[in-house]
Amino acid sequence: MMIWKLLRQHVSPGQLAGFTLANLFGTAVVLLGLQFYADVSPLLTGGGSFMKKDYLVVSRRVSTLGTLTGTAATFGPHEVDDLAAQPFARSVGAFVPARFKVTAGVSVQGLDFATELFFEAVPDRFVDHRPEGWGFRPEDDTLPIVLPRSYLNLYNFGFARSRRMPQLSEGVMGLLDLRVLVRGRGGSRRLQGRIVGFSDRLNTILVPEDFLRWANRTYGDEADPRPSRLIVEVDNPADDRIARYCKAKGYDTEDGRLDAGKTTWLLKTLTGIVLTVGLLISLLSFYLLLLSVFLLLQKNLAKLETLLLIGYSPAQVARPYQLLAAGLGAVSLVAAAAVAAAVRAVWLDTLQGVFPALAAGSVLPAAGAGVALYALVSALAAFLIRRRVDRLF
Repeated sequence: MMIWKLLRQHVSPGQLAGFTLANLFGTAVVLLGLQFYADVSPLLTGGGSFMKKDYLVVSRRVSTLGTLTGTAATFGPHEVDDLAAQPFARSVGAFVPARFKVTAGVSVQGLDFATELFFEAVPDRFVDHRPEGWGFRPEDDTLPIVLPRSYLNLYNFGFARSRRMPQLSEGVMGLLDLRVLVRGRGGSRRLQGRIVGFSDRLNTILVPEDFLRWANRTYGDEADPRPSRLIVEVDNPADDRIARYCKAKGYDTEDGRLDAGKTTWLLKTLTGIVLTVGLLISLLSFYLLLLSVFLLLQKNLAKLETLLLIGYSPAQVARPYQLLAAGLGAVSLVAAAAVAAAVRAVWLDTLQGVFPALAAGSVLPAAGAGVALYALVSALAAFLIRRRVDRLF
């Protein structure tokens, strides 16, 4: 381009290199922060990832007096409403217990097993990623079930080894022929149970809420039982108001779930801090670029005036500097993506060495953020450069 050949004499490679390096560093920090969160978050929500992340399971404390008098440790409607009104609670749902008898049988290598079970359910709005086939209608013959992963571990590493029985993987469990018998109120029904998932976060045998409410009405001794546990979605699991409230009310929380929620919240906070630092560095590098371009415009003022006098428009005069800013931004983005990919490969090797089942997170959020940041910086730079040229003339 003839205009660029005329105007490039005062270009400072050092200033442009400084902008490129600063922008590269800022963009890389943003990409790495987002990608690290995407890769590490499955460690905090794996296994029970179909449940929403920030929640607590709250139960009433079982007292000696309640045991002697036969009083159940349940929640009344006013207690549920009071908990839902607390500032730390987004929403509150009740565990629905089964009020009928459940028997399940299975055959493994020619051996038949049968045992009494219990079922519980939570409202479907708390199921964030529903397993395939989740739900139930009265005419269905198949019942989807989610088991605690600890139950499978107890069987594999305790019961199976002591009885010289085969150990079962999660995939094999999903293929088992599970026969479920529900009975009560003088009636019964046989269903085909299908294990559709495992949970690290809920220590219960979970079935769809539609099934449990239907079965309680049909076979249970109580159609709408009072809940003994509540599930609470919270903004911040580390909020000290939660502990104070539960202590004052005599409620217990499942500590492992609270720790997982605290860790998730801490990861989000650290990610936010890293992203803020990266964006500040990118902002400073953008300011450095504008100073360099404006200085070039000032040094080439006489040449620019001549170009305008011989018929060039302000848009044509500004275009070389706009392309320069966009080109340097593109170089920074590509280099930052390469740096982020190299660093990510290191931490993935480390994490997968410790957690072999870890699945890498999607790169789309980080890639989208990088492209959006580049587009924003380039568009803003083009606008400010054009306005600067217009002001000069």
